[in-house]
Order: sequence, then C-alpha cells, then structure tokens
Amino acid sequence: MTTASDDPSTTGAWSPRLWGTLVVLCAALFLDALDVSMVGVALPSIGTDLHLSTSALQWVVSGYVLGYGGLLLLGGRAADLLGRRRVFLAALAVFAAASLLGGLVDDGGLLIAARFLKGVSAAFTAPAGLSIITTTFAEGPARNRALSIYTTCGASGFSLGLVLSGLLTSAGWRWTFLMPVPVALVALGAAVRLLPRQPAPARGTAGYDAAGAITGTGSLLLLVFTVTEAQNAGWASARTIGSLAVVAVLMALFLLIESRAAHPLVRLGIFRNGGVSRANVAALAVFGSYAGFQFIATLYLQRLLGWSALEMALAFLPAGALVALSATKMGAVVDRFGTARLLPLGIGFLTAGYALFLRLDEHSGFLGLVLPSMVLLGIGFALAFPSVNIAATNGVDDEEQGLASGLVNTAFQVGSAIVLAVATAVITAGSDGGLSPQAQLAGYRPALLLVTAVSLGALVVTLVGWALERRRTAAPVAAESTSVHIPRAVAGPATAGGSDEGEDAEGRVLADR
Repeated sequence: MTTASDDPSTTGAWSPRLWGTLVVLCAALFLDALDVSMVGVALPSIGTDLHLSTSALQWVVSGYVLGYGGLLLLGGRAADLLGRRRVFLAALAVFAAASLLGGLVDDGGLLIAARFLKGVSAAFTAPAGLSIITTTFAEGPARNRALSIYTTCGASGFSLGLVLSGLLTSAGWRWTFLMPVPVALVALGAAVRLLPRQPAPARGTAGYDAAGAITGTGSLLLLVFTVTEAQNAGWASARTIGSLAVVAVLMALFLLIESRAAHPLVRLGIFRNGGVSRANVAALAVFGSYAGFQFIATLYLQRLLGWSALEMALAFLPAGALVALSATKMGAVVDRFGTARLLPLGIGFLTAGYALFLRLDEHSGFLGLVLPSMVLLGIGFALAFPSVNIAATNGVDDEEQGLASGLVNTAFQVGSAIVLAVATAVITAGSDGGLSPQAQLAGYRPALLLVTAVSLGALVVTLVGWALERRRTAAPVAAESTSVHIPRAVAGPATAGGSDEGEDAEGRVLADR
C-alpha cells in the first residue's frame, strides 16, 4: 500500500507549495503532449524548407515515438533507483536543450536527432513526474484529484498543440520547436525550488538489472522501429518478419531474466494486480485507437474535404475543450464511482465516437459528422484517461511507482505506434494508391473499422474488470449475511478474522514482494 510522503495532501486544503508541485509536473506533461501534436501540422512546411523526402519526413514524428516508447520502462525504473526529483530535473533540462536545437538546425538529420532526443527526455520526465504525484499525494481522494488535473493537462496540451501549430506554422515552422523552450526553462526553475526532496534510494537494497535493461529496452526500441518502418519495407518482407522474430526472442529473454533477477527492471509480480494489468491493456488500446483515428480523420478532412490545417485543428477542439473543462471535477467523479465503472463507460463513449465517424462520405460536414464524434470522444477521454492512470498506479508500493508509471506510459506509446502503423497499412491497401474520393474512402472506412474494433476490445476487457470488481465487493457482504457469529472466546484465529495472505480488501496482491 502506498503512503503519502506529504501529510497535507491527505486533507482537502492543499498548501501553496503542494499546488506549486502539481503545477510544475502538469507543465512538463503539457509540454510533452504539446510537442507530440504540434509537429504534425508543421510537417509539410518542414519538408519544403529542408528538402526532406516523405520517408525522411516520417522520421521527424517517428524519431520522437522511438525515443519515447522505447525507453519508458528504463525511465520509470531509473526514477525509482536514482531518485524521481533528480531524474525529472535532468530530463526536463535535456528537453529544453533539444527543443532549442530543433528550432535552429538546417539539416534534416539533425532535426530527426533532436526529435529523438526530445522523445528520450519525455521517456524520463513522464514516469518520474507521475510517480512524484503518486508518492506525494495519498492514495484515495487526494491522489485521484491530483491525477485528474494532471492527466487533463496532458490531454489539453495535445488538443491545444493542434491549434497552436496551425497558428505558429503560418509564422514559420521553427516556432513550433522554439515556443516550448522558455516554458520548459520556467518550469525547470520552479521545479528546483518546489519539487519535494525525497530520501535517496538505498544503494544496498536496490540493484541495477543491466541484462534486463538491455533486452527490455532493445525489444521495445526494435518493436517501435519495426512497426514504423513496416509500411515502407512491407509487412510480409523478410526484413519486417525477421525484425519481429528478433523482438520475440529479446522479449522472451527479458521475461526469463526478470523472473530470475534479484533486482529486476520489471518485477513481474506487479501484473498479479488485476487492476494494474487491465489498466495497461486499456491504455494500449485507448491511445492506439485514438492515434489511428486522428491520423485517419486528418487525412480525410484535409485531403478529401480540402480543409486547411487550422480548420482541421479547430475541428478537434471541442473534444479537448470538454476534457479541459472536466479537470477540476473528475477527481470527485472517480471517488464516487470508481475506476472500475468509469473505464468501461469512458471507452464506451470513445467506441461510439469512432463508430459514428463511419458515416463519412464525400460531402460530410462539421455539424453532421465531425462535431457529434468529437463530443463523444471528449466525454470518453475525460472519463477514461484519468481512470487509466489512477488504476495503473493504485495498490502499488512507493518504491515501484516509477515502474508502474513507466508501464502505463509504455502502453500508451507502443499502442499508438502499433495501431497507427496497422491503420496506415489498411488505408494503403484499401485505396490501392488511388487519389479519387471513392478510392480514399475505400481506405478510410476499413481503417476506421479497425480503430473501432480495437476500442471495442478494450471495452470488453474493462467490462470484465468491472464484473470482477462487483463480485469481489459482493462476496464479503454475502459471507457476512450467511455467517454464524461465534463468540471470540470460542473462535480461533482462523474464524475471528479473514485471511489476507493473497490479497487485501481492494484485491491488491501483497504476498509477492
């Protein structure tokens, strides 16, 4: 069970310092999300200015995803072993430097390198920041409130990045890289003063799983690289199949190493917590389906309907606005209904939004098609995104919060990379390279069906979790109503109290440490 490292967080009134800590962490996540979405709209201008081919231009996006998704597990464990505050500050400084480099370079290769470096820095700031929250705010209402605000800032940054990129690109694509620099520096200065200083990890009790880090990080890096490049190399090519085989071997070695290591990079017992496991599956599907949907919708609105980049960005704004407006309320909503209920409800709204978009045709409009879907997606994200993060870190001890944070963030990024790559392949196969409206729709519709199916799969998983939660909470009530009350003087230890060797009242595994 986690405990708060700052007692005021357990009360309703937070101190100014506690609020300042949360604001700094929210600012870093906001910048990460902003960076993901801003570069997409600027890609055509970048390609023209730096004379980049389509495949090279793809790596301006993929380089960030590779660094971010491939190193998240290492970043989360580094936060646990080296100190969350130290890792967060160092990574935020690297983010600011890489942003400045990206805005000044005149070479495509250096720009891709800067994007990769920014992805690496995000791979360390994201799990470190999330684990600082989960170890500073006590599990329960205080943490739920903090996480709902934190995750909403990330979703808002992603939505706002689309609009900002449209505005900044008109002044020059370099501003999409330079704008985050002063914000990151201000956040870094505030973080030095405000982030709580936590005891340094005991070197005698924590080890460094070098073999696990090499095989785990290597398998994730190669997986993200393979699915990103599969569109160019071909899904059935020897290169793609061979790379996936190497990924499978590395992952098998990683699991073998982790099951035997004294101080594993990923303690496999953490997955015995059913809530954590289901949350990671939901995270993979939620972000994967949304990444695929956004890609499809962007192509459809700009290529087929002829909308400008700014018009397309503004079309996504209602979803982001709904998420932002819910920020201060979601903590109370989670407290009242619980993540087991809110996750399937939120994913249900997301699935409905994707299914509704299947009505797209050559003459669809904003009010008839786009707005209804965006409203459903906004409600769905407002419910699902905070719930996923809360469920993925609840019931995890303080010394493993970095690991839990790294796992859920890895699920976000890997899910995005895989579903986006598959959706792109489906679009290409369906359209058969044709540029007519009919050919484009023949690619978009099956890709949307794929996105909807992925979201539907997550809905099934979370509904099973909700059913298990109901059964678990109903069992003690049923047992109490049918039990015979034996006087304590007569009852032995086995009848006087319930067994807690496997799970506590919340279903969290405590025995496997």
